[in-house]
Amino acid sequence: MDERRTILMDRYEIGRHLGQGNFAKVYYGRNLATGQAVAIKMIDKEKVSRIGLIVQIKREISIMGLVRHPNVLKLFEVMASKSKIYFVLEYAKGGELFNKITKGKLSEDAARRYFHQLISAVDYCHSRGVYHRDLKPENLLLDENENLKVSDFGLSALAESTRQDGLLHTTCGTPAYVAPEVLSRRGYDGAKADIWSCGVILFVLVAGFLPFHDTNLIEMYRKISRAEYRCPRPFSVELKDLLYKILDPDPSTRASVSRIKRSAWYRKPVDVNGLKIKQETRDKVQKGEPTTSESTEGINAEVNQEASSSLTNLNAFDIISLSTGFDLSNLFEEKYGRREVRFTTRQPAEAIFAKLNEVAKKLKLKIKKKENGVLKLAAPKEGMKGILEFDAEVFEFAPSLHLVELKKTNGDTIEYKQLMKDEIRPALKDVVWAWQGESHPLPEKFIRGEQQQSPLPSLQQQSPLSSQQQQSPLPLQQHQQSPLPSQQPQE
Repeated sequence: MDERRTILMDRYEIGRHLGQGNFAKVYYGRNLATGQAVAIKMIDKEKVSRIGLIVQIKREISIMGLVRHPNVLKLFEVMASKSKIYFVLEYAKGGELFNKITKGKLSEDAARRYFHQLISAVDYCHSRGVYHRDLKPENLLLDENENLKVSDFGLSALAESTRQDGLLHTTCGTPAYVAPEVLSRRGYDGAKADIWSCGVILFVLVAGFLPFHDTNLIEMYRKISRAEYRCPRPFSVELKDLLYKILDPDPSTRASVSRIKRSAWYRKPVDVNGLKIKQETRDKVQKGEPTTSESTEGINAEVNQEASSSLTNLNAFDIISLSTGFDLSNLFEEKYGRREVRFTTRQPAEAIFAKLNEVAKKLKLKIKKKENGVLKLAAPKEGMKGILEFDAEVFEFAPSLHLVELKKTNGDTIEYKQLMKDEIRPALKDVVWAWQGESHPLPEKFIRGEQQQSPLPSLQQQSPLSSQQQQSPLPLQQHQQSPLPSQQPQE
């Protein structure tokens, strides 16, 4: 394929060259039938076949077909000729988020908007059993409306790729963004490794430089393994606290997505669609004073959330999806193995936690800690795959109705299911109203939405995705572009 304008398979007009990697070139394109702008990634079949990357290409195609989210790069279609494979992707006019950082660090407010979109996309991918494993600013693209798009799933893995210990073992990623447990080569949880990378990205957005950096790669790995970094003085206390929880070298205590969303920094108002929520308006709402601001509705929602307890409140979509007849989890959990057990209860939160503590004492489970509506429990002895650990998290539908989720975070799945069946479920019968998937659906009034819920976020796809552009030299780039020396990712 030369770089002159040409027609691809009578469907797309090929335009200017946007960027290239080791095995692919990316061009601007236009759909001849609709006029839609696209990015066309052309992969050389001979090159990828020669080094054994065909399986990886197939995995990338299947994964991109599996994940459909406003903040994930959309794959429209895949075509092939005798010598090339063509990915037809969204075109992101704004280019890489990396290029924006090269022009200077972002304010915390601007970074928060991108971080919200990143966490939303990553949380969605994890719910589908997809782990990206190479999150970095170069793989985060921006459309013409400055909406973030996660791209390049070439190193990603599926939950079904884990070994018998439930962990991934391929060492891959970009050194400066990779989690310490990935470097240890002892196996790692793909979701927790992605969360670490999100923390590094957040630091880079606000600081303008990497948290872990050294001219000696081995020394940089040592800093990563010990989480040795220093926040710039201008960082807010809330941001420092969130980074401390995310950049935790111990994956078992590292912040989860739900914990990130409950953090004080994350819950601050963001600049949505270019309309900033002013602090003075927020202060008036908190004091109950009249205001004429058009942003009052969004501020009221946040003030009410802060005034409530630390329990997570479920929105309308959560309620519908968890109610009998609308439980969608089996569509994607059956294949990868379900790790959550849920039940509804009419008991107040205090009574639920009291009962959980009572059960833990009876079964000699260790209570590791309780925070923000989450009780962390662990078995007294090591099992087949280490210590069995699970979280008990309480969500609030309404003051008189709660959902409790028991989720395995470590250990053997069979042992976990056995414990739930033989010990936990019988012990909780006094507080359980209905186990999810069994009888007693949620009351009509909750499904109809009589409980006031925050508006559902729009799932409409934003305008075109971004291109993969040539890298401009910059201080951040020294370790970002050199992949980890490892085998190809075939778990």
